[in-house]
Amino acid sequence: MAPEYAMQGIFSVKSDVYSFGVLLLEIISGKKISTYYNHEFSLYLLGYAWKLWYENNLIELVEPAIRETCSIAEVVTCVTVALLCVQDHVNDRPTMSTVLIMLESGTAASMSPRQPSFAAIRGPTNTDSSTFELANASITVFTGR
Repeated sequence: MAPEYAMQGIFSVKSDVYSFGVLLLEIISGKKISTYYNHEFSLYLLGYAWKLWYENNLIELVEPAIRETCSIAEVVTCVTVALLCVQDHVNDRPTMSTVLIMLESGTAASMSPRQPSFAAIRGPTNTDSSTFELANASITVFTGR
């Protein structure tokens, strides 16, 4: 779900672009967006994909069943496009027509997406309530007796 829709209820064509980016990452990795991936850095799929992209180690993101037969250049293009699609700010996301051009031409590989801000999460900090920190925001869920 696009951040602007989740936080403010605002929906636009760029919300669909965000969803396309998520779907593309799920297809490449064979993993769900909500699954917890890197225990050392507390990363979900968006953060894990960006970390591997930043470290130039995208082959680790690819579903193992297709890892040996896929083109790394195509993986780089697809993951870069996906990361551009899931940018936090609506105006930073490409249009779907631009996405199509980038996928067909491979030009996305030279672009640099920003790190997603809601990609990391830390687990509960005490037993009376659950506190989760997302970037610079925190959400506290109080439980009754």
